[in-house]
Amino acid sequence: MSSFVVVLDACVLFPMALRDTLLRAASAGLYRMQWTNEILEEVRRNLISDRGVPEKKARQLIDTMYKHFPEALITEHKSLISAMSNNPKDRHVLAAAVACRAQVIVTQNLRHFPQEALAAFEVEAQTPDEFLTYLFQLAPAHMIEIIKEQAEDLRNPPWTVSDVLDILSKVAPKFAILVKQGLVSE
Repeated sequence: MSSFVVVLDACVLFPMALRDTLLRAASAGLYRMQWTNEILEEVRRNLISDRGVPEKKARQLIDTMYKHFPEALITEHKSLISAMSNNPKDRHVLAAAVACRAQVIVTQNLRHFPQEALAAFEVEAQTPDEFLTYLFQLAPAHMIEIIKEQAEDLRNPPWTVSDVLDILSKVAPKFAILVKQGLVSE
């Protein structure tokens, strides 16, 4: 298992293609993924309220995530929340990162994680694009294979690698370009 520890904020687990890519990279051992009950509950709520996903399907997704990644759950962060100085809505995320000694928090909400709130804990906040680009630079062939497998597994309706990259390019444009360039040079 990787010693590179990363907390995933709810906002990066909400979009389906991004969540799938992040989970596959963790499953491949490229990093050790961490989250809390609060983070997954926020994902569940947002799937229902923002995407209109039925409660039962949203719950099944979260249950599947718990089942396949039981080691990702952090529970010993709650006592640290009040000591965090970042945005109050995301203090639980930084507390989780501190509790599990994460190096990175992957989030779309960088403004909720100002450097001055993170520095003392040696944690960095990165966008999904920064993080996936880092993983690509670390293991380009592996990340290309992850995207290929992701496209192959999406059958209803069928997706191509280009379809996956087009969706990912909305939240991870540099990463999508790197994968496209890697595919051309194969």
